[in-house]
Amino acid sequence: MADTKAEEKNEVEAEKGAKTKTTRKRTTARRRKAAKPTQVAVTVVGETPAQSIPVTEPGQFGRINILDVTPNEERGVYPARVELGEPFEVTAQVFIEGRTKVGATAVVRNHRGKEMQRIPMTCVNPGLDRWAVTLTCGEHSDVKPWEPEFAQIKRQLGEWSVTVEGWEDTYRSWLHDATIKVKVNDDVENALISGAQLLDRWAHTPDAKLKAAQRKVLEAAAKTMADETLSPEDRLAAATTAEVAELHETNPLRDGLSESAPQRFLVQRPKSSFAAWYQFFPRSEGAYVDEETGKIVQGTLKTSVSGLERAKAEGFDIVYLPPIFPIGVTNRKGKDNSLNAGPDDPGSPFGIGSSLGGHDTVDPLLGTMDDFKALCAKAHELGLEVALDFALQCSPDHPWVKAHPNWFRTKPDGTIAFAENPPKKYQDIYPIDFNADMPGIEREVERVMDLWIEAGVTIFRVDNPHTKPVRFWQDVIAAVTKKHPEVLFLAEAFTRPGMMRALSYVGFTQSHCYFPWRNTKEELEEYLGTTNGDDGYYQHNTFWPTTPDILTAYVRDNGIAGHAVRAVLAAMGSPSWGIYNGFELIENQQRDGFEEQRNNEKYEIKVRDWSEADKFGIAELLTSLNRIRREHVEAFSYHNLHVLETSDPNILAFARHTPANLTKSGKPETLIVVVNLDCHNAHQAMVHFEMPEFDVDPKWGAHLRDELTGRDFAWSWDNFVSLAPWADVAHVFTVVHEYGE
Repeated sequence: MADTKAEEKNEVEAEKGAKTKTTRKRTTARRRKAAKPTQVAVTVVGETPAQSIPVTEPGQFGRINILDVTPNEERGVYPARVELGEPFEVTAQVFIEGRTKVGATAVVRNHRGKEMQRIPMTCVNPGLDRWAVTLTCGEHSDVKPWEPEFAQIKRQLGEWSVTVEGWEDTYRSWLHDATIKVKVNDDVENALISGAQLLDRWAHTPDAKLKAAQRKVLEAAAKTMADETLSPEDRLAAATTAEVAELHETNPLRDGLSESAPQRFLVQRPKSSFAAWYQFFPRSEGAYVDEETGKIVQGTLKTSVSGLERAKAEGFDIVYLPPIFPIGVTNRKGKDNSLNAGPDDPGSPFGIGSSLGGHDTVDPLLGTMDDFKALCAKAHELGLEVALDFALQCSPDHPWVKAHPNWFRTKPDGTIAFAENPPKKYQDIYPIDFNADMPGIEREVERVMDLWIEAGVTIFRVDNPHTKPVRFWQDVIAAVTKKHPEVLFLAEAFTRPGMMRALSYVGFTQSHCYFPWRNTKEELEEYLGTTNGDDGYYQHNTFWPTTPDILTAYVRDNGIAGHAVRAVLAAMGSPSWGIYNGFELIENQQRDGFEEQRNNEKYEIKVRDWSEADKFGIAELLTSLNRIRREHVEAFSYHNLHVLETSDPNILAFARHTPANLTKSGKPETLIVVVNLDCHNAHQAMVHFEMPEFDVDPKWGAHLRDELTGRDFAWSWDNFVSLAPWADVAHVFTVVHEYGE
């Protein structure tokens, strides 16, 4: 044994001396020096351990083969996006020749190249050599952009990386064969001596990062293994103790260590993906009917404080305002998009610009810029962010029409062409033509956005960005976020998948999506898997049951229960969700022939009686859903949703799960959502719950608490549920991980 130790010591020293330097190829991060040992010839008794092979150019394989690291879209040009502290999954194919066992480790490094996390990967599909791991970049935070602590958050943002390390699992390969040989009494002595040598080498390998006590465990096991006076079974047992098994998990012997190319992740600020939006129109907030004239007196930015307070009371994070700029007079639209506006019709806020100003001006009917700044300050005092709609379009009265006529497309007769999407026509809007002076338009948009950011806006909801050049948004967002990295962008783009993905690539942090039209169990199961799968690394879909533009037949036809079902699905089905106010009042009357509301708020001022909300119970439900989200924030990610099998076509079930090693409490965080999609009939179903996948010990089963009712349940593998729309449309369970303590 002494000779062997001396030889292994020489081997380690040779490996140390032969390390070469490599540098990370990203110019946006500090260059990190990484040591890679060269292949060296060694002479040992028994098998020669696998050596690391240097990789000197792209495409070369190391000693261990690593392929198909995900996520990795568009040849690695666009990094995957995650929120600071958001759990996400990385997978890779890791394999070696023959039947030798391998292991895999994932290493997370921040934008300065500092190692922040090192976690073993799990083989989830041995037949395809597929390994997976759940990681985080940094820790979750609720710090707001205007708070002093945000300076520390900002320093953590930028491009992080994940490297997959593959290695020969010499211990596991040896143990597999040795167990069989001892059992059948075949070449037992050689098998046990090889194991003793392996354990001793493991104890003195620097890469294992063992403490003195841990080295002694392996040395003692090696000594017992080499003791020929003991039975083969006792000698083998020394290598399979709980202590050795634990060291194999935490500090393994990693021969032939090989690295993948680093995969980049763009780490964004808190609330970049986990957010709850609340939309209201300031001109309707506080509006009332004058008893003397019978006319509506519109709300203002000052009366809009009530909207902030309602959003706060219901637990939302973001208040979203439609355009608050002056509205044009020429071709102004009347009620429900009629072509003839009456003298008291306010027009559409999306017909932007008049003689009073354009995108850089507050509509005087709403107030002043100081009033808007005061509204933002009040929102921040309540812990709410302010999102402002940015619709890049102009009424015929917009100042840009005279100042920059080349920014608009003209017809052969020289007149400006109003917007249209045949057969739809938007006579009150001139679309901007980007072909003549895109750099000039970019500079003006950047100026305008800077103005609103200085006033307190931290998010822009961009109207129809897919009708403008993608490169335009790429330039504008890059310029704005260079000065204001805290600013987020939401794309209101209901269009083809390629365009939606491209907008995400160029900086739109969140996206509207087709959730409102996914209503059956089959549709929802597929869509939840898509939006919470690999697509979620690039396109952060935000779920809205309704908007001023969207009122589906499902919401129209299913009353209070339908509103409840869609709220639960939106709040639990996506880390980002939103509500358009009036949802609490069951405003669900469609305009004939259109999937939008009758008496649409886009064209008129709404006078609402908010005291009526209590009788419907939807406001209470929204408040509960947002409470559950806050209290179990670590369960929410775009990458941890699992659809559960159910026996009834009307019962949908899914779970969100974050393992214990990624939570602050050190316990798993698990939510289970069960929904009855039929808003008129009760349904029962069996729900299959694969307990080990959610860190539940089948010996104990699962203790569940319904967060909506406070009731407790016990679950096992297959579980009976019954939901009636007149009682409970859904369960939102948390798994109480209390056993085994």
